[in-house]
Amino acid sequence: MKFQESSTSLSEVHQSIDTTTTRHKSRWRRALAFFGPAYLVSVGYMDPGNWATDLAGGSKYGYTLIWVLLMSNLMALLLQSLSARLGIVRGRDLAQANRETYPAPVNFLLYILAEIAIAATDLAEVLGMAIGIQLLTGLPLIWGVSLTVLDTFLILLLQRYGIRKMEAFIIALVAVIGISFLVQLILAKPEMGEVVKGFVPSLPDDTALYIAIGIIGATVMPHNLYLHSALVQTRKIQKTEAGIKRALKINFFDTAIALNLAFFVNAAILILAASVFYTSGHTEIADLHEAHRMLEPLLGGKLAPILFAVALIAAGQSSTVTGTLAGQIVMEGYLRLRLNPWLRRLLTRLVAIIPALIVIVVAGEEKIGELLVFSQVLLSLQLGFAVIPLIHFVSDKQTMGSFAIKPIIKIAAWLISVVLVYLNIRMVWSEAAGFFSEGGSIWVDIIIVLTGAAFLALLTITVIYPFISRYRQKGSARMHPDKVTLGNLEAPDYKRIAMALDFSSFDERIIAHALAQGKPDTEYLLIHIVESASARYFGKEAADFETQKDQEQLDTYLSLLAGKNIRAKALLGYRHRAKEIARLVKEEQADLLILGGHGHSGIKDWLYGETVNQVRHKVNIPVLVVA
Repeated sequence: MKFQESSTSLSEVHQSIDTTTTRHKSRWRRALAFFGPAYLVSVGYMDPGNWATDLAGGSKYGYTLIWVLLMSNLMALLLQSLSARLGIVRGRDLAQANRETYPAPVNFLLYILAEIAIAATDLAEVLGMAIGIQLLTGLPLIWGVSLTVLDTFLILLLQRYGIRKMEAFIIALVAVIGISFLVQLILAKPEMGEVVKGFVPSLPDDTALYIAIGIIGATVMPHNLYLHSALVQTRKIQKTEAGIKRALKINFFDTAIALNLAFFVNAAILILAASVFYTSGHTEIADLHEAHRMLEPLLGGKLAPILFAVALIAAGQSSTVTGTLAGQIVMEGYLRLRLNPWLRRLLTRLVAIIPALIVIVVAGEEKIGELLVFSQVLLSLQLGFAVIPLIHFVSDKQTMGSFAIKPIIKIAAWLISVVLVYLNIRMVWSEAAGFFSEGGSIWVDIIIVLTGAAFLALLTITVIYPFISRYRQKGSARMHPDKVTLGNLEAPDYKRIAMALDFSSFDERIIAHALAQGKPDTEYLLIHIVESASARYFGKEAADFETQKDQEQLDTYLSLLAGKNIRAKALLGYRHRAKEIARLVKEEQADLLILGGHGHSGIKDWLYGETVNQVRHKVNIPVLVVA
């Protein structure tokens, strides 16, 4: 764990893809370098949390509500393009922009809400993947939920290979989902004339309105707005007016194509439900298990239900990758705090798995559907806290300059935000009204009312505060002071330089770098940690063969250095490598420590231990790592 000094989004892949290079000779090759971020974002629009509303709409009203999906997609297209604009023009993700604008208490609440939204999203992915595994293999749901923790290692592997490989993986999963539903639609043979009529706006009754609210409310996910504003910064662009215009234009096309693919998937689910369930009189199907069970007898084959389960697993897996990235962005942006990606992923996944396991064990698998709905309600609560600040930021001419959105776009964005916030508040209120009508504990009712009031108050602050503060830049890590001074820049005078040696080929390089940092009067400390079994147990009382040989090797080094008139001292440590190095450095009052990096990473770091990373957190002197 460490605090960031810089505020670049996803610093390990920031500007890792160069779109300015001339080696991409053709115009299309240069344009394709921009494509990718929107596909990672698009999976949030086809995650398992959206499937229930699509199934309900199609099975109950046939093709009538396709227009709602189209309208939702247009809303999402506008908001995601605004998110990309923020990242491209200002070089900020949404979390960083919030941190610079709102007071610390408000930012902390916004951070907590963003984390809850990510946990709720991950809960939906866990349940979707577990249900898909169960439908495909028959594995009990509790084991399917438990197995989803293993994708933590997949995230780690993908991040090691870079953002391009991750984008390719996500696009492959999206292709699996799209092909699966395309085949199912071919098997279902929908009436294309009726499908076209579904694009004409109509709401047959109040229930249709409620389902439409559910479709729209589940469309734009708050974590996607954080995600998109950071992912576009993985592209290195020319920071000229022409370069920014080009990036905005190409990213808009990228977003439009990706979200249209998401629209196709959602429309395919609704059309499948309409052509298979609605036409056969099964108008109350909204459960994933029930939909899967009915596909085989109604379509007369096993291929459709198998593809349904495969698509569900792919949707859950693809969404969980992007959820991890969003969590990293939110934590770094709001708190300037970085966790190792695998630890961040594991914590997020455990937060999602634990409530799912509790519900399965206590209430049974039949309550999983309600838990899936609850995750969507939690997401609904967070949406306004992401959309409203975003519109503020991209509207401000002081920070966006000529790239601030035009009045017509601003009006459209605010109308969309009002609609989305209203529909989500209405959805949440309907859920709360259900608790009130059940006549439960008065304390539960009071908590619900107070929580609702707090949410409305915070929502009001997010709307009003930017108008008052006029986007005061507070504590931006990337905003430079007006006047810069570097002081006297005196070179440090190291009196005692410590070297951590392991008797490998790295020792020569470490000693050479140490000598380069020293002066004639510098004393050098040669440190080696004995790691034999007896040394780990007995410490310095051990007198085993390895300890003796290690001491002899240090004495050889001392003799060679003495021949060059270099003062040196040998020190043996025992047991824990990082702790012993830090202890000896402090006891000997060294003012510089030099270690070997050895170049290993990933799984080898878990096997051998991240000595460099641990040591540098335990000492308060400069540390030089020799790779």
